[in-house]
Amino acid sequence: MKRILIFSFITFFLYAGMRAQSVGIDEVLHRIEANNKELQANAQLITSQKLENKSENNLPDPTLSYAHLWGSEDKSETIGELVVSQSFDFPTLYATRGKVNRLKTGALDAQSAAFRQQLLLQAKELCFDIIMLQHQQVILNERMKQAEELSAYYKKRLETGDANVLETNKINLELLNVRTEFRTNQTALDNAWKSLFALNGDQSLQDNELSSFRSINDYPLPLLPTDYEQLRSEVLAADQTLLSLSSESAAARKQISASKQGWLPKLELGYRRNTESGTPFNGVVVGFSFPLFENRNKVKIAKAQSLNLDYQKENAAFQAEAALAKLYSEAQSLQTSIQEYREAFSSQQDLALLKQALTGGQISVIEYFVEVSVIYQSKQNLLQLENQYQKVMAQIYKSKL
Repeated sequence: MKRILIFSFITFFLYAGMRAQSVGIDEVLHRIEANNKELQANAQLITSQKLENKSENNLPDPTLSYAHLWGSEDKSETIGELVVSQSFDFPTLYATRGKVNRLKTGALDAQSAAFRQQLLLQAKELCFDIIMLQHQQVILNERMKQAEELSAYYKKRLETGDANVLETNKINLELLNVRTEFRTNQTALDNAWKSLFALNGDQSLQDNELSSFRSINDYPLPLLPTDYEQLRSEVLAADQTLLSLSSESAAARKQISASKQGWLPKLELGYRRNTESGTPFNGVVVGFSFPLFENRNKVKIAKAQSLNLDYQKENAAFQAEAALAKLYSEAQSLQTSIQEYREAFSSQQDLALLKQALTGGQISVIEYFVEVSVIYQSKQNLLQLENQYQKVMAQIYKSKL
């Protein structure tokens, strides 16, 4: 309960904007990148996978063996044998596997970058939702004040006999509807902030950093490029998922070479000491192991895996290009609609004039609510369009996060 009270107290100031200092969306994303637990967990996972790949190119463990033999007839006759040896693959195989690991490391880095971009995109979209909900709250608050004033005004007119019950009830229903929308929007805004704080690792409740989130009030101003081909080239070239698959594909092709070299013999070098009746003999141990069975079908497996990744890379490129074309078309449509709404608002009838006309008896309550509903609905439609446009542009340029 104490935690909820603290959260409510802090979010009150967030919405009120009591401080002049504000932190933009970029700063919010920077803090989330530093505090998010999923990013921290993924970083450790990537590190472990890199180390695991590197460990596959380690030397086998050295072996040490000792044998002590004695005669069955004369126990004083003994033979001792000590062998220390180290086995290893053919030297060129280590170099090839090292190249494979470097390519796999590049793929893991790209996967990590893609994961980071997706999480920051989620946070950025939450910021856009907060901006929209804050603006909607302002509109709904304005509507609620006007409805309250009209309700009080018509209550007095009803008492003096200048208004009828039907008109008064309609205004009271409008007030009830606006209050319900206001509370619903407030709840959505609270939930959006909670989601943003969760992405921030809940640090804002622990180190008093919530003050830095108080004024996410304005959208950035991304412009939709007119040259789609240039945009397509830039976006696809920076797509971390495609870069990851490209590195994985290159690693798979290099793995074919490593699998072919698996047919080369394994080597063993060591030291041997033999004592017979106290007389020591020292020598060198040299051995070869021929992989007649161990490497069977591994080249075929590597080739199949390489083809699989090539097809995945090709399909991912098609999907990325199709998604970009869809986003670009959607952004164009949204941009046109936003411009049309803004032009319409520049010549719309003022709400204050409508209210004066209603109280002056020039228009009926029904006419007033029809006009006001259209205006407010159009304002909310514009907020929705701006929100969608910002999200689409953020998806297009997520590689810049």
